[in-house]
Amino acid sequence: MSSLGRLRWRRLRVRGPSMAPTLRDGDIVLLRLRTEPRPGDVVLVRWSSRPNQLSVKRAVCRAEGGWHVTGDHAAASTDSRLLGPAEVLGVLRWRLVPRPGRIR
Repeated sequence: MSSLGRLRWRRLRVRGPSMAPTLRDGDIVLLRLRTEPRPGDVVLVRWSSRPNQLSVKRAVCRAEGGWHVTGDHAAASTDSRLLGPAEVLGVLRWRLVPRPGRIR
């Protein structure tokens, strides 16, 4: 987590199609770090097998070793179905650009 800094809120830019239509490539979102996710939340994760890669996915349920997460666009997502449980780093709460609003 140290690479994300000490601030509790961070802006980040979404990359890739795995969360379409909820989020699209290039969307800028507001992330709340160190927040306990609930099933259905959109979250920032990393996998132990890919520690340098951060991904945006949807939390499905707690699993042994982390959270089971999936992309909203299943055909374009590499997620827990392939990589297993993920470590949740934070919860995405708001889209800032291009259409401001709460992320559902």
